[in-house]
Amino acid sequence: MDIETKIDLICRPPTEEVLTMKDLRQLLETEEHPIAYNGWEPSGLVHLGTGVICAYKMKDFVEAGIHFKAYLSTWHAWLNNKLGGNLELIKKAADLFKHSWIALGVPEDKVEFIYSDELYNDLSYWAKTIIIAKNLTIARTRRTLEIAGRKDTEANYVSDFLYTPMQVADIFHMEVKICQLGIDQRNANVVARELGERLGFWKPICVHHHLLQGLAKPSLWPIPEGKEREALSSAKMSKSQPETCIFIYDSPEEIKQKTRRAFCPEKTVEFNPILDICKHIIFRERETFTIERPAKFGGTVEFQSYQELEKAYRHGNLHPQDLKNALAHELAIILEPARRYFESNKEAKECLNAVKNAKITR
Repeated sequence: MDIETKIDLICRPPTEEVLTMKDLRQLLETEEHPIAYNGWEPSGLVHLGTGVICAYKMKDFVEAGIHFKAYLSTWHAWLNNKLGGNLELIKKAADLFKHSWIALGVPEDKVEFIYSDELYNDLSYWAKTIIIAKNLTIARTRRTLEIAGRKDTEANYVSDFLYTPMQVADIFHMEVKICQLGIDQRNANVVARELGERLGFWKPICVHHHLLQGLAKPSLWPIPEGKEREALSSAKMSKSQPETCIFIYDSPEEIKQKTRRAFCPEKTVEFNPILDICKHIIFRERETFTIERPAKFGGTVEFQSYQELEKAYRHGNLHPQDLKNALAHELAIILEPARRYFESNKEAKECLNAVKNAKITR
């Protein structure tokens, strides 16, 4: 495969940012199968963002010939007190994450799944963590706390400050050349770029993908100019708010109920979660998006691109409820293979039930 095709796959939406294109091109010119990774705190059920969006990028990278490592960071979840700090339950959630991506079509034989314990039993990992911590100030580390889903004022324990040095050490210990994570993980990846060469490692490339918005109205609305990124980070889809996100296991009726209640202001396309899902999932899966409606309301309409859909909605030519109904219908079809997988795979079903019955603490 030629380099341009590889770059197209790596940069394919939902990719939102690459640091930097020059570095990416140089890497692909010198390494045929560089290592990329994404890392997750396994801490609950898998929604559209953690599941579908991340699966898209894993499949893109695999197709591009990249050695992709899916890092299930059970210790980071434990440090962050997810699932009540129950490490055994967190490990069960890690298994659920793995099953979820496989259910969504991620090729199990082409993605390397890694659990924290595989790294942390190696003393050299902790040496890297200490070296990185020694080169990070408290103030700099505090500013990275967004990666753990915290505000900089929420660091109350020494362990909170271990989170970033450990995440950066993960990158170098796994020999990662491309950090492929959500845009909310940007701060830690930039630390890796800043420190890598200085500490005798390398400067990893960062490929950040879009974060799906939760279905609820943003806490601050309308969003003030200049606060867009902050607002999106706080409004992202979160498994700890189950009524505002769609899980990949949800039934068609559950999907319909959640979309019916979703925030979807008429003629407004910015920070509209229904349009966000259409853009990043429906038009990734479909060349044509069909919206059925009674003849008295304009009849059935087809859109060949997201841009067409957005224009119609902005101009008031499409009612929010018609859009919601069509989205729910398509999502139910897209997620059908995942529902079948969890019905037929005994181990996956047991993991799902265990996590469903757990208390999601954050």
